[in-house]
Amino acid sequence: MAATKPTPHPDTSSTVFSLQGSVLKFDTRESIQPHLEQLTEVQELEEVRFGGNTLGIDACAAVGDALSTKKGLKVADFSDIFTGRLITEIPQSLRSLCTSFLTLPILTSVDLSDNAFGGRSAEPMLEFISSHPTLQVLKLNNNGMGPAGGAMIAGALLENAQKAKAAGRKSALRTLVCGRNRLENGSSQAFADAFAALGSLVEVRMPQNGIRMEGIEAIVKGLRANPDLETLDLQDNTATEKGSRAIAASLPSWPKLRKLNLSDCLLRPRGGVSVMTTLSSGSNPLLTSLLLQSNELDSRAITLLATAIKQHLEHLTELELNGNYGEAEDECYVAIGEALEKWGHGDALDELDELEEQEEEEEEEEEEEEEEESEVVKEDEKAEGAEPKAADKGEGDVLSNLLDKVHIA
Repeated sequence: MAATKPTPHPDTSSTVFSLQGSVLKFDTRESIQPHLEQLTEVQELEEVRFGGNTLGIDACAAVGDALSTKKGLKVADFSDIFTGRLITEIPQSLRSLCTSFLTLPILTSVDLSDNAFGGRSAEPMLEFISSHPTLQVLKLNNNGMGPAGGAMIAGALLENAQKAKAAGRKSALRTLVCGRNRLENGSSQAFADAFAALGSLVEVRMPQNGIRMEGIEAIVKGLRANPDLETLDLQDNTATEKGSRAIAASLPSWPKLRKLNLSDCLLRPRGGVSVMTTLSSGSNPLLTSLLLQSNELDSRAITLLATAIKQHLEHLTELELNGNYGEAEDECYVAIGEALEKWGHGDALDELDELEEQEEEEEEEEEEEEEEESEVVKEDEKAEGAEPKAADKGEGDVLSNLLDKVHIA
């Protein structure tokens, strides 16, 4: 008796094959073969969705073989496909998939998010990432790569840019999603080097990575070489004043920026002033979304932001400031509301129900910490027998000049 053909997934169409969220377990070629026969039947296949199932070594090999025959494939979603698998299984499974990706001449988007393969499984992805000429979107969110794995991925991105340059073209990569990976500072310079070489990025999302101020500084400096950047998400990393000043000095490099997420980045009062001073200069007039929750911003920074909105940010339709200092009735927050109303976006501001009171002692401690941080930098430069870096001098000059130009109404 012939085996019953599986019912096609409701998202499967003339161009899409999907098993998304079916919670199926495939250990062998035989177990997944009936579904791959359906995939083969999709003549104009452009997108596959395998996320939300669990695939073993042999099943991944079978999928790879099937995909290699579909030369028109553009989008491949393999997020969350290793639930319940041994860590020793994952490298070989990934290699089968990534080897097949290299045979697909117009593949543009790959999603391998929510697969807890860790740094040890980064290696099987490197040849694909470094070599595919049409890759535009790479999503590696929540993979637990750590600093070492992250540095390997960044190295592959750098190689991608170098190969594109050698071929006389610009890298195709436009979007990188690499959040919740414990990247920390250890991989930040590698990513910075890759970003600077790519120059093609439009969207970068790196939230919740434990990156501290030195890493933030390196990353945003690398991103300055990407003038078409529209979305930057650094939520829940630690900027403090050092990282904030680097962000502020980088904002003019991104005139097309539309979405900026710096929530939970600990900008602090002085760092907030630096960022808002730049925005007040009109550096990013196309901003539609600005997320700044829980950053210890005080009235100085909020007032500068109100000026920025009133003078330049006519397209801002989403603004989050909850968890900063003050009260909703304070003059600076009232000014924010009035500035948004000027552009007809009075509902853009999120609730202000968790604002915090700034203690005088707390403010003094923060200033002392920032002064100590500055002294440490100066001592390091002195010990190296070198002048402060020209780039750092430039950032200070840029921010000083911007502040001179800002007029608060």
